[in-house]
Amino acid sequence: MADSDVDIAQLTADQQLALQQFTAVTNQELEAAVPLLRRCQWNVQIAIARFFDGEPADPVAEASPSIPPPQDRRHQETLLNGLSTSSRSSTSSGRPFEPAPRIVPQPESQVTSQTPLLLAIVFTPFSLAYSLLSKYFRFFGYFFPFVPRFWTRITAGNPSQAPRRNTSGRRPLNPRDTAARFIREFEEEYGSHELPFFENGYAQAFDLAKKDLKFLLIVLVSPEHDDTSSFIRDTLLSPEVVSFIKNPENNIILWAGNVQDSEAYQVSAALNCTKFPFASLIVHTPQVSSTSMGIVTRIAGPTPPGQFVLKLQSGIQQVLEPLNRVRAQRAELLATRNLREAQNSAYERSLAQDRERARQKREAEERKAREEKEALEREEALQREAQNLAQWRKWRAASITEEPGPEVKDVVRISLRMPSGERIVHRFPSNAPIEELYAFVECYDILQSQRPISEKVSKPEGFQHEYKFRLVSPVPREAYELDAGGTIKGRIGRSGNLIVERTEEEDEDEDIE
Repeated sequence: MADSDVDIAQLTADQQLALQQFTAVTNQELEAAVPLLRRCQWNVQIAIARFFDGEPADPVAEASPSIPPPQDRRHQETLLNGLSTSSRSSTSSGRPFEPAPRIVPQPESQVTSQTPLLLAIVFTPFSLAYSLLSKYFRFFGYFFPFVPRFWTRITAGNPSQAPRRNTSGRRPLNPRDTAARFIREFEEEYGSHELPFFENGYAQAFDLAKKDLKFLLIVLVSPEHDDTSSFIRDTLLSPEVVSFIKNPENNIILWAGNVQDSEAYQVSAALNCTKFPFASLIVHTPQVSSTSMGIVTRIAGPTPPGQFVLKLQSGIQQVLEPLNRVRAQRAELLATRNLREAQNSAYERSLAQDRERARQKREAEERKAREEKEALEREEALQREAQNLAQWRKWRAASITEEPGPEVKDVVRISLRMPSGERIVHRFPSNAPIEELYAFVECYDILQSQRPISEKVSKPEGFQHEYKFRLVSPVPREAYELDAGGTIKGRIGRSGNLIVERTEEEDEDEDIE
């Protein structure tokens, strides 16, 4: 299987999702991410763990039983020949750099249990004996420091993960608080400084260096060693070393720890630290694997500032050229990704603008259709009202009583001046209601037409007629409203001169005001 030939289209949906999650966390290229996921059966968690643990990306190297992993090689080293044997084993295995482990310590305070009282009483003699033996062996190990470390390597399968009892009296803290405590104690002991210590755990510094392709400088000190104070004052705090570490062109992340803390102790065991003070330079080694982190420089014991900087520069120069190639590839990949995101963003904005224009056009069409519909409904309503009014006028004209003849004496004579200026004189029965006078004015044109009302017209259903005029006497001015009711004789008298005034004009004037 050729891992370099990666075809995303041939992957299933679950595999593409796993690939997306893996690359989002590790920022690794697809050519290296797909083979690693295949070897991990597309398990994202296992692949991420292998990526940060620096395991080889070559499936043949993983499957071959004859080549032991780097951890097993370190287990076989002893304290007496650890550093020299490590260099010889690295050269004989064909790997230019020793892999750097990623340590995630478990604080001792996370697992606490309270022993029952009865068991505590029963095991009290054994606890006292164990305490005496521990103090004796600790006293013995103070004079022969290689014995405890050698015993730990024999009894523990992985010295970097082996638990250690807290014998220093220091309270276990989480990695961030442990780093803050170390920095505070460092400043209390040696005063103010300009060293850019990384204020978090080793694993976080390791991941940051791997992600940003920076150099991780590990400094481990032990207060029990006599050379620690002179190393810090003369070498670590020297202007030459401080300026070299702070130089942004060197891309150095500085992490330091006290081996009396659990995390720093586990790091020292994983890095095969044989002498304090100890410094190590860790960086991504692309010549070994696309995912590995390697130890490029070890500095053990007291070292002059010039030699300390020279060793760091030598380690940086060993991996600078391949590291710059990887940085260029990542920069190109990042530029391509940013360009793609910018194109996608521009496309999304253009699509949003098109959607907005389409929405506005659709709303304008809907508003126009709604206005046309409302205008049509108003026109239909006006036509329907005009038809109902014409039908009502015909119906009401047919029900108006005829003018009494000359023989009838009890009549009311009314003189009307119409809005057109025409004057009409008409007689009404004295007992006729005032509404009869209004109906006569409303239906006057029908009553004056030459055509007799022969057909029977019914009253329009649901139509409420409203007189849009009123009758007013000029002197003195008095309006005879229809709502007041009454008969013509009772309201006006036996005769009267009235003016027909339109009420629609007054309503229009009020609307204009």
